[in-house]
Amino acid sequence: MKKILFICGSLNQTTMMYKIAQHLMGDYDCYFTPYYGDGVVRLLTRMGLLDFTILGGRFKRQTDEFLDAECCKIDYEGRTNNYDLVVTCSDLIVQKNIKKKNIILVQEGMTDPENFAYHLVKKLNLPRYIASTSTTGLSNAYQRFCVASEGFKKHFVNKGVKEDKIVVTGIPNFDDCQRYLKNDFPYKDYVLVATSDARETFKPDRRKTFIKRALKIADGRRTIFKLHPNEKPKRAEEIRRIAPDALIFHDGNAHEMVANCQVLITQYSSLVFTGLALNKEVYSYFDVERLKEMTPIQNGGTSAKNIAEVCKEYLQ
Repeated sequence: MKKILFICGSLNQTTMMYKIAQHLMGDYDCYFTPYYGDGVVRLLTRMGLLDFTILGGRFKRQTDEFLDAECCKIDYEGRTNNYDLVVTCSDLIVQKNIKKKNIILVQEGMTDPENFAYHLVKKLNLPRYIASTSTTGLSNAYQRFCVASEGFKKHFVNKGVKEDKIVVTGIPNFDDCQRYLKNDFPYKDYVLVATSDARETFKPDRRKTFIKRALKIADGRRTIFKLHPNEKPKRAEEIRRIAPDALIFHDGNAHEMVANCQVLITQYSSLVFTGLALNKEVYSYFDVERLKEMTPIQNGGTSAKNIAEVCKEYLQ
């Protein structure tokens, strides 16, 4: 039986990998690993200095817990088996032991803005992870890159990704947003403010200005803040000082929170796509009209199957 390694990351990325694997299990031998790196990156990870990334800390714990709960077969760092195919959630690092393998890259969601670090990485050929997700797809180390929509395909081609490697499949977790309307979240018809982990990933963040702008848009309406999973809960205190009447959540299903809101205010969050798919009034640091063009296709939750079919092309 041919073997597939699924390289996971955040809980969002991990659940995407698992959904794809569900369409391949039985016919293929599927193994999973948390995200990992080589050399200096591996050393820094072991020292705990990269716990703010998908390489460690909260992200890795959530991945381990999810894979354990689903009784998935684990092969840490893909050390044990010789794999016929690798499916990965990110090509910011292309690990040494997969470079000669057939690789399928799957888009997670929103990519970071093309800032100074992005242009510096491209110009000087620096490690892609320095510019975070803005360099997604630029490794060219994969056979196929499965993306969310035709708008995103255009977005990646404009960055330099080879068009013939891109397949518009839709992406799990963002391809059936209607399902989030059925939920148990107790609040409705509020203004939802979704923060980002800009500071944790060493990007500028005028947080006080953002909070005040959100309150101005809310104009007295009930306001709920959903902190990014990578943010430290202590940061809620700065919100309470400026917006003492707001509700603040660090955990919980953010998609369901979006489904119940009237207005969604984001920074760089992929949640903006859930809001757009559900026809919410949306605000973002990105151009909203452009985001509408890039919104993941809504195909009733069949993206994982579509990606699995792409995988089969390289296994048969």
